[in-house]
Amino acid sequence: MVSRALTLATLLAAVQLTGCSVFRSYDSELQETNKQLAAGNVDAALALLENHNKGEQKDLLYYFEKGELLRSKGDLKGSQDAWRAADSVVFQWEESVKLDTDKYLSQFGSYLVNDKVRRYEGYDYEKVMLTTQMALNLLAQNDFDGARTEIKKTHEREAVIAELRDKEYLKREEAAEQEGIKTEYKDLQGYPVASLDAPEVVSLKNSYQSAFSHYLSGFVYEALGEKGLAAPGYRKAAELRPNTPLLDQALLELDKNSAKATESDVLIVVQSGLAPARDSIRIPLPLPIEDNLVITPLSFPIIRDDTSTAHLGEIRLDDRALALTALNSTSAMSRRALRDDMPGIILRTSVRAISRGVAQKNLNKANPMAGLVVGIASSVLEGADTRTWRTLPDQTQVARVRLKPGEHQLNLPSNLGGTQVKVKIDRPYQVVSLRVVGNRVFAGGPAVEVTPQAPAQAVASLK
Repeated sequence: MVSRALTLATLLAAVQLTGCSVFRSYDSELQETNKQLAAGNVDAALALLENHNKGEQKDLLYYFEKGELLRSKGDLKGSQDAWRAADSVVFQWEESVKLDTDKYLSQFGSYLVNDKVRRYEGYDYEKVMLTTQMALNLLAQNDFDGARTEIKKTHEREAVIAELRDKEYLKREEAAEQEGIKTEYKDLQGYPVASLDAPEVVSLKNSYQSAFSHYLSGFVYEALGEKGLAAPGYRKAAELRPNTPLLDQALLELDKNSAKATESDVLIVVQSGLAPARDSIRIPLPLPIEDNLVITPLSFPIIRDDTSTAHLGEIRLDDRALALTALNSTSAMSRRALRDDMPGIILRTSVRAISRGVAQKNLNKANPMAGLVVGIASSVLEGADTRTWRTLPDQTQVARVRLKPGEHQLNLPSNLGGTQVKVKIDRPYQVVSLRVVGNRVFAGGPAVEVTPQAPAQAVASLK
């Protein structure tokens, strides 16, 4: 009885030291939240988010998710407040990186701490998409000057990330050579390698630069009369997504200056679906533990795509079909982020497993019961980090048209119930943003109104 009590007490102590976050299934939480969102029950989705985040100290993901849910509800001010809180966390991260990059990399590169118990700092594409979404909130309220501030912040953030990742790559290569870890993700038997090597993933320059973000910056600068800044935005977008007529046309039109005084230049943005989830898969890997190769099951993250929302190819504007051009895929960016991170994940996971194996072997010799406890605790606590911004839209598509001032009508496909959206055009440049999840359409801002559908499928007007 004494030994069992000792074993239980030791195990509980080990668990408590790691914190409750180890046992949190973030993916499960957000699956329920997103089900409510897809059903049009935004308040229920918000209630679930709050229920899962009862502590006084809220983390970055809480503010990410809350901002997107409030945006879907049409509460643009509340959404912006939540995202400002998230942005302040990212800003602190930027400052720590700029202050001492080597120190930051040393802390993050620690091999003894499981990734899922680290403070969540957001993936690079999430940091960049945060300010892009904040700009969209402002543009829905026709605040182009405010959007310009967020866009400038986006560009500065990209520069910080680029410099950091270059240094991280070199440091990781040195560490891998020093530790003798040569395993690549392609060597992991049973790992879905094809998902990380897909053409749409490999073709991305990196995981954080978005053609949509840069195209939006070009549009905002053009609207503010700053053509010298608009051109680089359009050019970078075309570089990130080559052979896209919409992007090439933007530069031509900018040079021609062919806008008519009687028409408005309107950018229609349709964001659909949800960001993919991260899951954990266990794969046996031979590791050198005290001169012996020991087959050890290790956990690695994989990407699972969201299937809640059908692909949108076009919408109807008044009496004509309007093709949509895809400028961003969160799924592709997420996979690229994981592809780039996998060498570091494999290195940290392997070194941690080797250190744990050596410690457990030595402990078994001195105290078999204690060794058993450590083994059980290690098995329970090990696992890939599955946290990620789940309410972030997956696909971002756009259409750009010239419209006469007045009221116009957008019609979405029948699989969205033939949803009708009334749009009031009253400015020389205007952005119309729609959010689609499942068969629900959400919109916000004074110029857009979603027409209610039949009672069983009603979507409230959001202003």
